[in-house]
Amino acid sequence: MTASERQATEPGSATTDEGYARGLSPRTIQMIAIGGAIGTGLFYGAGGAIEQAGPALILAYLAAGLAIFVIMRALGELLTYRPVAGSFAEYANEFLGRFAGYATGWTYWAVWVATCMAEITVAGKYVQYWFDIPQWVTALVVLGIMFLANMVSVRLFGEGEFWFSAIKVTAIIAMILIGLGVLIFHFGQATNPTVANLWNDGGVFPNGFGQTLLVLQIVLFAYVGVELVGVTAGEARDPKNTLRKAINTLPFRIGLFYIGALVIIMSVSSWRTFHAGRSPFVEVFEQIGIPGAAAIINFVLLTAALSSCNSGIYSTGRMLRSLAQREEAPARLGALSSRSVPAAGIALSAAVMVIGVGVNYFSPDKAFAYITSVSTIGIIFVWGMILVCHFLYRARVRRGLLPASDYRLPGAPVTTALALGFLLLVVVLLFFTEAGRTAIIVGVVWGALVCAAYPLLSRGRRAA
Repeated sequence: MTASERQATEPGSATTDEGYARGLSPRTIQMIAIGGAIGTGLFYGAGGAIEQAGPALILAYLAAGLAIFVIMRALGELLTYRPVAGSFAEYANEFLGRFAGYATGWTYWAVWVATCMAEITVAGKYVQYWFDIPQWVTALVVLGIMFLANMVSVRLFGEGEFWFSAIKVTAIIAMILIGLGVLIFHFGQATNPTVANLWNDGGVFPNGFGQTLLVLQIVLFAYVGVELVGVTAGEARDPKNTLRKAINTLPFRIGLFYIGALVIIMSVSSWRTFHAGRSPFVEVFEQIGIPGAAAIINFVLLTAALSSCNSGIYSTGRMLRSLAQREEAPARLGALSSRSVPAAGIALSAAVMVIGVGVNYFSPDKAFAYITSVSTIGIIFVWGMILVCHFLYRARVRRGLLPASDYRLPGAPVTTALALGFLLLVVVLLFFTEAGRTAIIVGVVWGALVCAAYPLLSRGRRAA
């Protein structure tokens, strides 16, 4: 029996066949991979980021994208070594010990709970474009619909995510093609559309290099969700090949959907026309003068929020079940319903997400900023744990203790160390902004809670 097989059959360790129905087809996994990280961070948050950094935001997305690619290839190598649902926590448990797995699992759960709160927040803003409905009411309705969809079956989640992602991808491609038409043929009502807008209006770094560094925390939030394919490992058909194909397309996706979209946006119009609180996608279509464009893009933004909330409820339920299987969460959270979904975990996660509805009620203007700061610090921790686990996995492979994966991260361990250094840089930069300091405070409080709860939640494993 190999080391990985022993790990998979040890008490308290999730196996590669955890009772889930493998209802996610390769077609669905591919679209989840394509659209998983395309959400409000790009569609909505990019307005404020452009205002802060100008054209240099493109370089920030590129630098972060390179780090994300390293993280995903590291995760891909671990997944081909041992594909398992709740993968981040499982690998932390295997390579760093029980507490690391527990902390990673609960932190990733908190990341998606906070992200869902952010998504239902902006969903309320988008609906107000058409209807005068309080933001918190829309947030509650959206949460309820996504909760019910995830309770039915994983296939319904997968189909919903497929079409949500398809809408987002189509919108970005359409924007890029229309923008190229404006730049080449100069149709529409945009004022002076030219690629020179990227450097002529104050230069590439109009607000200084420092502002570009500070915008990295906003950029990282835009990439939250790219790691979601790792959570699908327990419910994907042929997970090793499917997940490998999904990760291999990541550079293309970053280049097209992030870098390409931002290049077009800031070429069609000067970066000075974009501001926080307004989607740059809506702004561009309005400036071009396409009839009904603002309403169309607003609909796309709404589906992006629904997509991310859908993914969040899905991932939080699976992560809680993984924790319960290792006896680091209440045992009832480990049960599957008759439809092979972790109903108790989904229900608990959705109940906590109702806090986001309350934040929208009491502070609708600042809800998005508050909530995203929580998500940012948490995802940095989770991504960092993936890299550390990959580093330790490679060390054990070199010593002959574990089998080598045939899907290896190029340049490791140097690339692993560089990506870790990038994440540490972003943590340092958090101290220089108000939202970042909020994230640090929340991170410290969350860390204290995780440590305090560990003796209570892991009582069943004290003898281990």
